[in-house]
Amino acid sequence: MSRDKTLTADDVAGRLRSGMTIGIGGWGSRRKPMALVRALLRSDLTELTVVSYAGPDVGLLAAAGKIRRLVAPFATLDSIPLEPHFRAAREAGRIALTEVDEAMFMWGLRAAANRLPFLPVRAGLGSDVMRVNPGLRTVTSPYEDGETLVAMPALRLDAALVHLNRADRSGNGQYLGPDPYFDDLFCGAAEEAYVSCERIVDTAELAEGGPPQSLLIKRHRVSGVVEAPNGAHFTSCAPDHGRDEPFQKLYATTPYPQFRARFLDGDEQAYQAAVEVWRRETDGGEGR
Repeated sequence: MSRDKTLTADDVAGRLRSGMTIGIGGWGSRRKPMALVRALLRSDLTELTVVSYAGPDVGLLAAAGKIRRLVAPFATLDSIPLEPHFRAAREAGRIALTEVDEAMFMWGLRAAANRLPFLPVRAGLGSDVMRVNPGLRTVTSPYEDGETLVAMPALRLDAALVHLNRADRSGNGQYLGPDPYFDDLFCGAAEEAYVSCERIVDTAELAEGGPPQSLLIKRHRVSGVVEAPNGAHFTSCAPDHGRDEPFQKLYATTPYPQFRARFLDGDEQAYQAAVEVWRRETDGGEGR
């Protein structure tokens, strides 16, 4: 019989430690595990290395002083090109940055998931990626072509946090939107993986809910499952909900201390309630 791995978001934060390397799934402002990120904000964790296709997860953690180093190919809110709270932290010199090409980043996750020290990749050659990352090395193909390739080091993670549409209690996870966003690689690259989801369902319902390839995360990779309805807010989690563009604009244009005081001074239930109050006051949910 499969083990019940259900936890709360605060349980997950309590299993992590300062100084860890944490991978956060999703892409930009799409299907980010924001309920888990908000739990990290409520915790005493600090000095984190965060590995992410970065969006508001990184913006919030950077603004709160939780990040020591970010490893990422970008930091964006998608409809807002550059994540503003990340930018402020970076310009103030509060976080270190390792910036690599998107394909290099993926190859680093894949190397870690396969327990390899590195994987060769053409991405990065002929670009400033090699200049701004002087620790990167190249390798020469041992075959007749003798091609020179970048040796992208494995992005090994102490823990991964991802958000999916559905999961069962044992850790099998399903995405129902247009893209897996490499969440399976994040989980594979990590010593421990934690999955939040819009809804926990019976395993049989996962099989009925979408095509076989939508069963993205396998239970043997997962240490804990959190049911978090609207837990990706304000990022998108199609088809359950789109990105909350009015709220994202509010986030992007509000200094972090004020945003924290209004929306993050409490648990997840308090956050969702504060968002609803804002929506009623401003009709901010129009067009969601």
